[in-house]
Amino acid sequence: MTDNAAHADQRNGDTPPGEGGGREPALAERDRAVLAVERRSWPGPGAKERAIREQLGISPVRYYQLLNALLDDPLALAHDPVTVNRLRRVRDEKRTRR
Repeated sequence: MTDNAAHADQRNGDTPPGEGGGREPALAERDRAVLAVERRSWPGPGAKERAIREQLGISPVRYYQLLNALLDDPLALAHDPVTVNRLRRVRDEKRTRR
């Protein structure tokens, strides 16, 4: 593998944990999928919940439990800082209103 190809793999997160010069472990596939669902916009009520069941194979309740845990995970922040920071702001605003 060339040096350029190795660097491209590292940027894409394709390097397995423990390889690639001591990189941190990558975010799990399911966790990346949860963030991808949350990143999308949804046309109407029920569409997101239906996609959660069909694409992830979990209930919406479990989805939101996983999502809430991801907001405190540094790997999730590194993987998708825009989405994680947006959701942290929303969560913090809801907490201050209570």
